[in-house]
Amino acid sequence: MSRPRSRSRRGGHGHAGHEDGERWLLTYADMITLLMALFMVLFSISSVNISKYEVLQKSLQAAFSGDPLPGGKSIAQPGASANSSRAPTAADVEAVVPVTQTLASSQSGPAQASASASTSAAAAQEQSELVRLQHQIQAYATSHGFGKDVSSSVQARGLVIRVLTDRLLFASGSATLIPQGYPLLGEIATLVNLDQKHQVAVEGNTDNVPIQGGAFPSNWELSTARASTVVRFLIGRNVFPSRLSASGYADLRPIASNATARGRAENRRVEIVLRRRYGSSTAPSEGAEGP
Repeated sequence: MSRPRSRSRRGGHGHAGHEDGERWLLTYADMITLLMALFMVLFSISSVNISKYEVLQKSLQAAFSGDPLPGGKSIAQPGASANSSRAPTAADVEAVVPVTQTLASSQSGPAQASASASTSAAAAQEQSELVRLQHQIQAYATSHGFGKDVSSSVQARGLVIRVLTDRLLFASGSATLIPQGYPLLGEIATLVNLDQKHQVAVEGNTDNVPIQGGAFPSNWELSTARASTVVRFLIGRNVFPSRLSASGYADLRPIASNATARGRAENRRVEIVLRRRYGSSTAPSEGAEGP
């Protein structure tokens, strides 16, 4: 019984030795595979762009050779030239002006001059028209006996037609037009319609006497209501509403002293202003009246 047991151990030992003898093949195969991968990587990185490599080589040589870069010698050796002893002044350095700005300036110069000349000509023509309208309204007022109550002047703001209210437009403390003023306002409406260019501002003014009772609590309401009444009359005579405006100034714009009855009568007025469209240095000063 001992012999079969010994054979079994020998047979088992021979099989294990056969397996141990073939393990080196696995290690050899792994090494061959790794060597093949290594050779492929070496081959892939061995293809070099020769031209780029030469440029890189020259750049590195220039950088580490110790020679200054182009333009560095003038910095490394100050005072080498005759002009290096002084710093450039503002006169030596010309201002850098963008080309577009230079072109715009050269082109806008003639255009601005032409526009300025055109505006000056328009202002001169407007001044002539306002003076003509002033003469017409003053001639009408004089011929109809309104000369003492109507005056006109060409001022910086335009043609100002000044109408005293007591005998031509409104009773004391009232904003209802009286019939005596219809012809005058009708003539003014005709001139305004012939013009068709200028905006028309109607301004109400009073004296400084406070209102005692009545329909208006103060001179503010009275002056504004009188200006609005004149505006409604002009609209009724076919003046475009878009050209008209109404405002009241109470007693804040006196043209005479409120200490006298005559001065207060002059301050109670309505002014109809044809507003100037163009500035004019030749316009009479404020308050200068026509004939």
